[in-house]
Amino acid sequence: MACLTWSFIVLVVVIAIAIFVSKLKRDHIETAVSQTISPSPTFIKSMQDIGEWEFLSITDEELVDTMRNGVFSNDELVRIYYGTLRLGVNMHKTTPGWLTVSNDTLNARLPRIELLDNNFIDEGRTQSFYESGSWSDSDRASLYKRAYNMMRKRCLTSVNIKSAELSCTEQFTKIFKALGYENVIITYEE
Repeated sequence: MACLTWSFIVLVVVIAIAIFVSKLKRDHIETAVSQTISPSPTFIKSMQDIGEWEFLSITDEELVDTMRNGVFSNDELVRIYYGTLRLGVNMHKTTPGWLTVSNDTLNARLPRIELLDNNFIDEGRTQSFYESGSWSDSDRASLYKRAYNMMRKRCLTSVNIKSAELSCTEQFTKIFKALGYENVIITYEE
């Protein structure tokens, strides 16, 4: 009789658990969350609206001189020019379809790395190192132009452009991975 009572109690407990579990299943709502943010037109526009993104800043100084031969003496002008050249991408130059998603891969085709500001010489810091004789504004403008060209030649090298490109790729990859994309491919227009 005791065995029958225990069997009955176990049967009641099993039935109670089965009813409880079936009620749980009926009230259970399953949800799924997408871990990626799709590149909507608004998202793409907001990325473009940022405009210029700087990825490498190069500070340079150039010593430029000129001499004019005179009858009794020579006139000489030596000036030091300081400038900061900023390399990056201008997002306003993206082409249609620059951002696409294929399966789990985001492809971004960015504008090429370029000099973001052509007025990079800090004229407030420019100083005459040595000046003898009289010099016109056009003489000083000629020195400025020479310093400008020297800075561009020294700083806009393929090594610096590649360095800015690597920094850009790294930053954009981090942004897109934070948005949930596992595979990110960044390319640059020619």
